[in-house]
Amino acid sequence: MEKKLPWYIGKSPLGAAYQHYSNAARGETVLDKKTKELIRLAVASVFRCGHCTEHHLKDALAAGASKEEVAEALLLSSLQAAGTQLNWNRELLERYLE
Repeated sequence: MEKKLPWYIGKSPLGAAYQHYSNAARGETVLDKKTKELIRLAVASVFRCGHCTEHHLKDALAAGASKEEVAEALLLSSLQAAGTQLNWNRELLERYLE
């Protein structure tokens, strides 16, 4: 079965460049496939994309990630997201709340 391209690829001149970037990221790079999928899963989870989270969870498991590695990647991303949320406008919050 032929993989259908996302709708946005054909709607902009940038679509082909985006698809090339995506294909290059899935290819051979300095990071192994499992590591890349754990990163992509963590980011998808933080950005709350259900479709992306499921896609990268399946790909991470297929690349050999254990349930423990998935759990740790998700916990680390949630920790970073919480820290980012608490510090995104730190000076303003400290000015009024300290």
